[in-house]
Amino acid sequence: MWIAGSTRRAAVRDGLRAYGLIVAMWIRSTMTYRASFVMTALGTFAVTAFDFVTILLMFSHVDSLGGYALPEVAFLYGTSAIAFGLADLLIGPMGRLGSRVRDGTLDTLLLRPVPVLAQVAADRFALRRVGRLGQGLLVLVYALSALDLDWTPVRVLMLPMMVVSGAVIFGAVFVAGAAFQFWAQDASEVQNSFTYGGQTLLQYPPTVFSKDLVRGVTFVVPLAFVNWMPALYVLGREDPLGLPDAVAFLPPLVAVVCCALAGLAWRAGLRAYRSTGS
Repeated sequence: MWIAGSTRRAAVRDGLRAYGLIVAMWIRSTMTYRASFVMTALGTFAVTAFDFVTILLMFSHVDSLGGYALPEVAFLYGTSAIAFGLADLLIGPMGRLGSRVRDGTLDTLLLRPVPVLAQVAADRFALRRVGRLGQGLLVLVYALSALDLDWTPVRVLMLPMMVVSGAVIFGAVFVAGAAFQFWAQDASEVQNSFTYGGQTLLQYPPTVFSKDLVRGVTFVVPLAFVNWMPALYVLGREDPLGLPDAVAFLPPLVAVVCCALAGLAWRAGLRAYRSTGS
């Protein structure tokens, strides 16, 4: 038992080290053309900013959305954008696994003495995605300055917990979606519906959606724990499902469970992989 645990820890260390080396290589490559990097990062910032512009246009015609004022919606938008932005930056390339399975280039990764997950997660690391993070951070700063809340120590600590736990949950969804592509090589859009689509969903209050949908993203694919559940506590709002306030403190536990399930799915997919022979 002790030997098996030591082996797993060594494998995790090797994987993280390999991931860091591959990411560093791609960052050096990116920074060779600094002007290009700045332009693409600003482009990412501008494209993602249109999502919030859409919300601003909505509030130019209404005073509230699902009973939530603009600063509250901005709070939901900023927290979900930062959590998703971190996951997309760190392991966003997982979505391209299906193309590697189809063209047989995954075989090359299997031959290297490095965990496949680390290689796929760091493949073509796109530093330009910091533009999405910066845009989400600006919206969150606006929300925090506009919200009239009693910032207790618990509420303050909820913010980093939301961002970190949310990023881990999104990361687990990325990994689970990539694992599914071992069987369905053309399923990247299915993964995107839960990652990019999930992030868009969480930008808006849960009260604008049906209770069945809210139950689905709470108990089936627990994206609600990225920001909805803790945000309801921070904003002093009631849960539309009538869940107790203690649910707001569960995101770290949900993130751990999601990672465990995603790890199982990844290992199952890797074992089921059959080379294309090309």
